[in-house]
Amino acid sequence: MSWLSNFFKPRQDNFLRLLIEQAEYAVKGLESLLAYMRDGNPASADEVRQFEKEADEVRRILVDDLNRTFVTPMDREDIFALSRAVDDILDYAYSTVDEMTVLCVKPNDHLQQMVSLLRDAAVEVHMAMKQLKDHPRVSTDHAQRAKALENRVESVYRGAIAALFCEPATPEQIVQMLKLREIYRHLSNAADRGDEAANVICNIVVKIT
Repeated sequence: MSWLSNFFKPRQDNFLRLLIEQAEYAVKGLESLLAYMRDGNPASADEVRQFEKEADEVRRILVDDLNRTFVTPMDREDIFALSRAVDDILDYAYSTVDEMTVLCVKPNDHLQQMVSLLRDAAVEVHMAMKQLKDHPRVSTDHAQRAKALENRVESVYRGAIAALFCEPATPEQIVQMLKLREIYRHLSNAADRGDEAANVICNIVVKIT
């Protein structure tokens, strides 16, 4: 058995399992958010909220186990930071659908494109976690892809903001512009948290290999 396999003791695998489960919920939540951006169906928004609640419960269990475990397979700070970053991704997805509902903002092409990229980044983070134990270098590859997707989200975000202010607008249009800018910021923040999750994964790989 390799040194890395010994590093992940069977009783300690629970932390990695919970992190993977949390990342799975992030993927599901962003898939539902993407469906909402495509058709505006309130049922898809409800799915986002439900996945966020279920992921919160997984995080509560992880943090509780972390507080009660002396020896962990990775630095406890890294476990906590990775869990928090993934949690933040879903929190921003949740706040996006909530504010779109409250502010009566309809989905548009920019929102759909940003969420599509966020979903892809969440898939890469999920795959990175799944490969972390047995194939850490493959895990790093997935993390780097997630970081590249974050850069693409930021590019779409800047284009969306520029499009909002490219022409003179009426007072009513200005109100709508400010609403959209707030929603765009939520998705940009979600991308930042995906980038942070990828950074933590890369740091873990450096420490364990």
